[in-house]
Amino acid sequence: MMKMMLDPKTDLELVRELKAPPSKVWRCWTEPALIERWFAPRPVVTRDVSIELFAGGSFKNTMDVPDHGTMVGHGCVLAVEHERRLVWTDLMQGGFRPNADCFGFTAMILLEPKGTGTLYRALALHRKPEDAENHAKMGFHEGWGTAAAQLDEVALTL
Repeated sequence: MMKMMLDPKTDLELVRELKAPPSKVWRCWTEPALIERWFAPRPVVTRDVSIELFAGGSFKNTMDVPDHGTMVGHGCVLAVEHERRLVWTDLMQGGFRPNADCFGFTAMILLEPKGTGTLYRALALHRKPEDAENHAKMGFHEGWGTAAAQLDEVALTL
């Protein structure tokens, strides 16, 4: 697994052991139809997903959040290592174009084989401590933890 120093002031980390192997977890992160099945905690609906798996590629989705309306996300893929690492940011759109309307973080998904399953690390790297604090207060660990469980559920059906 890629080793990196986390900054406890600006970085949030979720670590889970998933039952599904990295190949299936990877498919759930890189195939739009599969992303739509697990990406946000239910009852949020994720739709209209597209992802271009190369540096500078676009990552788009729409989430319908009960009692909060529709949220459209458009980020930029920064790094792709097949079945190992996927990195994207909402600070930019596809083509490395600046994104004026963003939450302001970079996500790093790291997968490592562990027995017959996957050691799963999801990192959210923020610009400022207050951004990380707000993301944590919004329920980063609970929300991303629920999504990780849903991801494993979907991956085990493949």
